[in-house]
Amino acid sequence: MSDATLSAPKFLPAATADRMPLIVAGLALLFGFVLITLLVDLRQGGLFLIGGALGATLFHGSFGFTGGWRRMVVERRGRPMRAQMLMIGVAALAMIPLVAAGNVGGQAMVGALAPVGLSVLLGAAMFGLGMQLGGGCGSGTLFTVGGGSARMLVTLMFFIIGALVGTAHLPFWLAQPSLPAISLGAELGVGLALAATIAALALVALVTALIEKRAHGDLETEPAPARPGWSWIWRGPWPLVGAGLLLAVLNIATLLLAGHPWSITYGFGLWGAKIAQGVGVDVASWEFWTWPAQAQALQSSVLADTVSVMDFGLVLGAAVAAAIAGKFAPKAKIPLGSLIAAIVGGLLMGYGARLSFGCNIGALFSGIATGSLHGWLWFAAAFVGSFGGIWLRPAFGLDGFVRK
Repeated sequence: MSDATLSAPKFLPAATADRMPLIVAGLALLFGFVLITLLVDLRQGGLFLIGGALGATLFHGSFGFTGGWRRMVVERRGRPMRAQMLMIGVAALAMIPLVAAGNVGGQAMVGALAPVGLSVLLGAAMFGLGMQLGGGCGSGTLFTVGGGSARMLVTLMFFIIGALVGTAHLPFWLAQPSLPAISLGAELGVGLALAATIAALALVALVTALIEKRAHGDLETEPAPARPGWSWIWRGPWPLVGAGLLLAVLNIATLLLAGHPWSITYGFGLWGAKIAQGVGVDVASWEFWTWPAQAQALQSSVLADTVSVMDFGLVLGAAVAAAIAGKFAPKAKIPLGSLIAAIVGGLLMGYGARLSFGCNIGALFSGIATGSLHGWLWFAAAFVGSFGGIWLRPAFGLDGFVRK
């Protein structure tokens, strides 16, 4: 055997597209865009397609916070977390100045700002714990549902229930000790806010690199493409850094088009409220749903909610990507322990996200990238909560810390 043969790259075997799921998901994405554009407007249809692009990117990059954090804690490998920090930093370079401008082309620019208080600490810790049991964060739950995961569909169902219960309790938690929403851009000015944000993100990345190098002696590098030529673009997998950069660009596009950055879990609470209202629950009398913006969302079509249409697009975009790659693989059989973990994890994430004003996307990614101090508090509390979730995973038959 020649040296050339020995050194030849090993590619994944060619995959055949899953034709029927591709047709169904592709048509749903197309008709969804047309329907939303006709019933609402072109802007809303555009956000639906941005959601589709986010879903395809998340799927092909396998870009989730849950697994990346678990790798850091269990394996001492920080490549996913460094990609996350890079993604947030690139988005921040554009989004902090945009939010500080206040208005671009007649479109108001609003950051993902939220109070800094007890509800964020508790809710984010609950979310971090729940995402390790549920098997996915806010974005991870949606893109894996799009990929055909029955277990993650269970997580999503209970995510919605938890978010609905959270809307019932949020007024109580808002009455607990808290500071107001703090915008770094407003407090420090754009230049200092950017410098502080980039420095803090770089510090997190540096810490992960030092931990990894101490544990392994080197840093894990981005693997070479697993498919020949350019077929990896539509078949995947995508490099983490590339996927992260594209997610940053798409979040910036969301801010410019919607006037607010990418968010996910608000839609879950709204869906839960509409379902509860449909079966006779007087949700409209709950304090949360009497607030003007929430009351209007409850009375309007779900297609008028920017977060919801992006969530719908995200699921369909992931389904299209999975089908093209030949990876759409629904599995109905779920072990009992895994099923219970999905239920508990979904409830914790839904409730925690409502208390902490978002998930890994709305609070962490969009929060930090638009200069909200609560995003950093969310990050710290959720990471601590993840430790508990990782420690509990083996009790449900899931991988986690090895107990000796």
